[in-house]
Amino acid sequence: MHLGWTPRASARHIARVLFLLALLSGWLTGVPSWAGVVQEVRVHGDRVVVKFDAPVTRASAFLLSGPQRIALDLAGTEPGRVAVADGAVARIRQGVQGDGARIVFDLARPAIVSEGSFGKDGRTLTLQLRTVDDERFARAAAERRMRFLPPFAWLQPASRPAYSVSMPLPRRMPAAPLPRVYGEANRPLVVIDAGHGGHDPGAVSGDGGLREKDVTLAVAKAIRDALLASGRVRVALTREDDRFLVLQERYGLARRLKADLFISVHCDSAGNADATGATVYTLSEVASDKEAARLAARENKADILAGVDLGAASPDISSILIDLTQRETMNASANFARLLGREAQPLMPIKANYHRMASLMVLKAPDMPSVLFETGYISNSGDAAFLASPEGRRKVAQSVRKAVEIHFATRMAAR
Repeated sequence: MHLGWTPRASARHIARVLFLLALLSGWLTGVPSWAGVVQEVRVHGDRVVVKFDAPVTRASAFLLSGPQRIALDLAGTEPGRVAVADGAVARIRQGVQGDGARIVFDLARPAIVSEGSFGKDGRTLTLQLRTVDDERFARAAAERRMRFLPPFAWLQPASRPAYSVSMPLPRRMPAAPLPRVYGEANRPLVVIDAGHGGHDPGAVSGDGGLREKDVTLAVAKAIRDALLASGRVRVALTREDDRFLVLQERYGLARRLKADLFISVHCDSAGNADATGATVYTLSEVASDKEAARLAARENKADILAGVDLGAASPDISSILIDLTQRETMNASANFARLLGREAQPLMPIKANYHRMASLMVLKAPDMPSVLFETGYISNSGDAAFLASPEGRRKVAQSVRKAVEIHFATRMAAR
């Protein structure tokens, strides 16, 4: 028996055309730039409502037995924390799956997803559950997988897709070459990452005269020169010209160099032109506020941790090792963030609550203290003028130099 639903006969052709267009859009655009976070998962009786903070491109649900559960895969989305179970759902779990999130509904009684649909803005997914017997659940688990694409929900057998397209996969790009390391040997290594670059300009000032990628590169070079003048550290830049690097490459280069500290330099932007002041972000799976949440990104755990290959370790042992190491790293990152804010306050505009937390991909190296330094708002005329001036960049660099010197002196004393 074919389980599913389609629009009425008179609209069936239109639905299929729109469905194809949605598929093609996903293939052509790849992972969306608006990838967001699952804000809430709530079960009301026989209805599941999943809310997101940004539009979702697609979702799919399938059944698993032994024990009975429903798995929901969401593309381009990061798992959240708010979940309320009810009715046929005994418990809800969330985690990273591929380029998105997986939500698992542990069932109190056998149930299947009978239908599902996205809201018009793509920020809400509603699933309808139907209680069935064990035999019906087992048959559905073996035969069916539901796929949802806005604005239509479509149910089809996994083994007989209604539409398919074959296309060659692009060749894997070679690893980015290691950057030049400046300074004397046997000094701690600081890697400075100038955010954005190449075809990604980042934020742009209101008059269009300043691009974030240009400002961050100039600031990064000023920081490099200031740190080298101290003679206490070595320095490398993830990029020294206008080139594009994906987020994984940025902290990946620092890890390959075995950096002792990673600082990613950015400029913020806001719809409110009065927004001003620098902020320092460190890693947290829970954003400290809405402004931090919008910067959040996603990425799976690393396979190599502090030189130890975890590939052969059991999942439990790997999880414990990663958790312990990353906890220590996050504490070190937070200490440096507070230090940087303190040293920057006399020299440059900085917010009173300058230390913020977000699940930012560029900060997710588990064994390397990392911060993202939003040096100001390029959308604010005062901040933009400060960052565009040699004197402003000198003060930013001086702030970082002081914080770095104290950071490594403190760590050396602690040893």
